[in-house]
Amino acid sequence: MEKYIIKGGKPLGGEVVISGAKNAVAAILPAVILSDEPCVIENIPNISDVTITLQIMSEMGAKIRMLNKTTVEIDPADIQNLPVPYEKAKLMRSSTYFLGTLLGKFHEAHVSMPGGCNLGDRPIDQHLKCFSALGASHDIDGGMVNLHADKLAGSQIFFDKNSVGATINGIMAAVKADGLTVIENAAKEPTVVDLANCLNSMGADILGAGTDVIKIRGVKKLHGTNYSVIPDQIEAGTFMTIAAATRSELLIKNVIPKHLEPITNKLIKIGVQVEQYDDAVRVIGGGEYFGTSIKTQPHPGFPTDMQPQMAAVLTCAKGMSMVTESIFDNRFRYVDELRRMGANVSVEGRVAVIEGVERLKGAPVKATDLRAGAALIVAALGAEGVTEINDIFHIERGYENMEVKLRNLGADIVKVDEPDPSAEIPAKKAI
Repeated sequence: MEKYIIKGGKPLGGEVVISGAKNAVAAILPAVILSDEPCVIENIPNISDVTITLQIMSEMGAKIRMLNKTTVEIDPADIQNLPVPYEKAKLMRSSTYFLGTLLGKFHEAHVSMPGGCNLGDRPIDQHLKCFSALGASHDIDGGMVNLHADKLAGSQIFFDKNSVGATINGIMAAVKADGLTVIENAAKEPTVVDLANCLNSMGADILGAGTDVIKIRGVKKLHGTNYSVIPDQIEAGTFMTIAAATRSELLIKNVIPKHLEPITNKLIKIGVQVEQYDDAVRVIGGGEYFGTSIKTQPHPGFPTDMQPQMAAVLTCAKGMSMVTESIFDNRFRYVDELRRMGANVSVEGRVAVIEGVERLKGAPVKATDLRAGAALIVAALGAEGVTEINDIFHIERGYENMEVKLRNLGADIVKVDEPDPSAEIPAKKAI
């Protein structure tokens, strides 16, 4: 059982290079299945979600070759339409993207219901609505989502609820369908734009990504490409909050500052200095911070994936802060862990009220999901004393070499592997 041990209260310094975006690569790798030729995808992060996705594609028959630590060549020519089993799908939410890409390629898909972080109800009804509009029938049997279409035809699709996953699946299913597909109330996240740019580089005809209306004119085939994934705005935002919590100055490189604006604006509002450059931001923490209100919103609003990390900073801001979560039902599971460190937080439904304390104190805690784990790292680095963070496999789903990057900034953090105390102890044999 691996865990982080962090001795907090140390000022950090230096620069950190941000990896490729987890949420973008989660869509781009499965999208390669739609091509008939090899594709080279650059700037991929070394995280468990990427490893699992490549394993699934390899088991389907794709030829996978790592050209270097951040570049993979995928030849999809021999891919077979095999089911994505529960053992793999349960490990990550983005396994749903195999529905759209397999349907688009083979007009048939069989994927187990997805797993990933437990953030409450995350239905796939909008995904299925999209597939139905394009001409596919579906059923869910034994936890397996089964799709079938004699042919896929362009259609008008209106999402009842803004959904990044459904928008991505809609694009992938429509890109080789006959005719024009129009997706209204589409998600506008950078992840969606990056996928569309990648598919267009493969010969797709997609217009409007980044707006709430996306038009996809189906093409007969897609060719190979060489494409570089965008930097991870959430990893960058996490390091921005680390600079704030530790009262440190950090230069965060390989970012797109425009993608960080909702995070930047909130940090500036509470009293943190942020300087923006072409492909970097400098964050200067220190002095007194003041409470604020945050409400998560679809892009370009404040991202839900940064809500826990920002809340960790606000635990030590003067006065009261109010954090409203409008995306997920179960995003506040980390609050109990912050309370163990001395935070004064109360939760009522989708609203957390934070009364700032002078300082948090180290304690044994556990990561309940990916971004909750990131929030505990933020809190632990700024806290007094030693914090042990358990269940860090959640964190490693989305952050590449986190402890190494932090040590390079001067953090006192180690990763240790200890036996799981909950594991059964084998009975002694009778003499």
